[in-house]
Amino acid sequence: MKARGGVTLLCLVVLLAGCARPPVRAAIRPPAPERAADAAYRAEVAAAAAELAREVPRASVPAPAAAAQWIAAARRGLAAAGVGVTRSQLIVVVDRNPRVQRLCIVAARPAGAWDVVGCDAVSTGQAGRRGYFITPVGVFAHTTGILDYRALGTFNENHIRGLGLKGMRVWDFGWRVAEKGWRSDGETGEIRLLVHATDPDYLEPRLGQTGSQGCVRISAAMNRFLDRHGVLDAEQEAASRDDARIAATLPADRAPSPLAGELLVVIDSTEGA
Repeated sequence: MKARGGVTLLCLVVLLAGCARPPVRAAIRPPAPERAADAAYRAEVAAAAAELAREVPRASVPAPAAAAQWIAAARRGLAAAGVGVTRSQLIVVVDRNPRVQRLCIVAARPAGAWDVVGCDAVSTGQAGRRGYFITPVGVFAHTTGILDYRALGTFNENHIRGLGLKGMRVWDFGWRVAEKGWRSDGETGEIRLLVHATDPDYLEPRLGQTGSQGCVRISAAMNRFLDRHGVLDAEQEAASRDDARIAATLPADRAPSPLAGELLVVIDSTEGA
């Protein structure tokens, strides 16, 4: 009887020890709507990246460490301006650092990781030349309050097509305060901040170095990409349904991205901005 009682007691101890173990918890998964939204975002980022690679042959995707730096700089720029990201969207980020001179399209969203879709060379304001301003840093919204226009493709007195070939888009961000690049005392003046193409023969090959009078010069291929996919045209696309003037500024063959946005962020990595 004693032996049998001991066996019973031992079994009870083992059973209680097993019951004392915490239950194995299943991995917590985000709710189905969040998973669906993330999948949709990922699909649109991948589509934008594929279209950029196809339509802008010289575009490139930075290595993960460099991409993280671009994203961090974009976040800092937005935070400094008090601008939040309230929906998933594409943001055009330009680094005016003379040693960088690049534009990256960043896919941003309110929650979750951001992505760099791709980058291309630009030219921003040149220092040391009279009449040339330094492109201002900051966050600039592309709104329907200012109508964009298109290049006429005409030559100036130096036989330069300053805005590029006929039909190239000009994004107008209005009057902005900028530092006079030919002065050393930080004196400022006003410029019309534009994003535009440039002369394909003489000036486009120089993209990647400073050279503009304060605007952001981009390649013809990048111009067409931003234009066709409405990267900066979220407001314009919505307003074009009821406003013929705005509709006239948009391309007839456009295929706007669901991630279309309206923000231009100019940073300067030499300043940690």
